[in-house]
Amino acid sequence: MLDLLAQTGLNAVYAASYISLVAVGLVLIFGVMGVINFAHGELFMAGAYVVVAVYADMHMPFFLAVIVGLLFVGFLGLLMERALFRPLRDNPLGGLVASIGFLMILQSLAVMGFGVRMEFIPPVTQHVIWLSDGISIPLARVYVIVASVLLLSALWYFLKRTRFGWALRASAQDPQAAELQGISIVQTARIAMFIGAGLAGIAGALTAPLISVNPHMGHSVIVTAFIVIIVGGIGSLEGAIIASVVYAFVHTFVTTFYGGVVADITGLALMLLVLIVKPTGLFGSADRA
Repeated sequence: MLDLLAQTGLNAVYAASYISLVAVGLVLIFGVMGVINFAHGELFMAGAYVVVAVYADMHMPFFLAVIVGLLFVGFLGLLMERALFRPLRDNPLGGLVASIGFLMILQSLAVMGFGVRMEFIPPVTQHVIWLSDGISIPLARVYVIVASVLLLSALWYFLKRTRFGWALRASAQDPQAAELQGISIVQTARIAMFIGAGLAGIAGALTAPLISVNPHMGHSVIVTAFIVIIVGGIGSLEGAIIASVVYAFVHTFVTTFYGGVVADITGLALMLLVLIVKPTGLFGSADRA
């Protein structure tokens, strides 16, 4: 029994690592631009398909393919900022609707390019780390965990210790005051979209060899990300990370012992419970972060 609990805990750490990347990207975009990006799950999907194209089909080294995925999806984010969100900057509902339209475009492009079938790409490595007779973790999952820790640490340093990070946080807290200080709102929006979209893209790229890649894989990811940011507090990066860990552990343990359907219901129940007790989320406030 102890081995099963430890193995489930390891699985939860892996799940928390890529969920936190997606959720933090979503929070960053909302915090700086005030836009709920419904296409964020499809950016995750786009990152996975880049790996399918350049790693599985073109045989590019995996980690180089992941970097290509990060850059490709980051530039997709810049495209969204320029074509969709900037013209609708004073219309949050319009931005939301536009992101839904972009979601459908990305899904259609994936279907046109790769079909509706599931893609199973070659594993990066088949090496498995055995911690004991009953506890193991594939090395490919370790890659995801390590990458998540490094990327989120780099983001924390960027936001807390650099001039551009300070500008991003100032824009998120009070856009008008930041503009009076000489901060370009357009520039901070570009940076937020590139980083936020890139985090979703690299999460998809890193996990592509471990899951089935298909045009609709973004649905479950965006639902999970929304639950996480609501539980953590919309606009709170720290809340998104902590809520990702809490959600991943609850969902993984319930899945192991009671099945996936019960786990999904438990995740939604967790969100409703937090909303009842603290409507702004665990780390949220009445004002946008």
